Amino acid sequence: MERLRNMPPGKRAVLFDLDGTLVDSIGVWNETDQILHRQLTGADEDPRALQRLRDETLSRFRDEPEPYLRYCEVLAARYGTALTGRQIYRRRSEISRELLEKRVDYKPGADRFLWALKRAGYILILATTGRRSSLEIYRTANKNIINRAPLDVLFDRIYTSEDVERIKPDPEIYRRAMEDMDLVPEQCVAFEDSLAGVLAAKAAALQTVVVYDVHSDPDRQAIDGLADWYMEDYSGLDTLPGLGKTGGRNG
Repeated sequence: MERLRNMPPGKRAVLFDLDGTLVDSIGVWNETDQILHRQLTGADEDPRALQRLRDETLSRFRDEPEPYLRYCEVLAARYGTALTGRQIYRRRSEISRELLEKRVDYKPGADRFLWALKRAGYILILATTGRRSSLEIYRTANKNIINRAPLDVLFDRIYTSEDVERIKPDPEIYRRAMEDMDLVPEQCVAFEDSLAGVLAAKAAALQTVVVYDVHSDPDRQAIDGLADWYMEDYSGLDTLPGLGKTGGRNG
């Protein structure tokens, strides 16, 4: 695996994950679950342990219609609370809303890279395991995102967990995006940060760029072994050699 130094040639579309890839939000979800854990148990928990539990549970229930609800049901059983999974689900959504609206922002340089890709004529697709309710906050209430690179303006298509039956690491979301846009894997490149995301992209036969995110460090060796390219951050990516010269809608 080598560092991304040029836009891969012959590509028409760039498919992005969102949380941890384009925006700094994984820490927000860890904080949400810390607050939730404190409310349910009266004690604090290591955020890395909470992230592992969340990731493992969502992966286990990725074939379920509502994997996030199942995650909350697991929390209800784990903590022995009288609340139902649905009640915990609603409480978790309430906790996260203000954090998603006020705290989440693009990773440095990510907005400039998106605009550069858009100007160059690439098809931009957002394929996230996140829920549609979170996307609505980013689309309509988060000024950090709206003022710098609004999702509705930048992306040709946006897919969330509600648009597929199986979430990442299943490749369904990527396969659906390509089918809807009449694309084949050779025309696309995916940007991901997590092991589940990279597994999904590679299972869809996509060349993949892994974007460094500290919250994915426990899986770093496996991620690096799968991805085609890596990048520490978005610094200078808006002027990558080859940007728009061999790819894009007219490429």
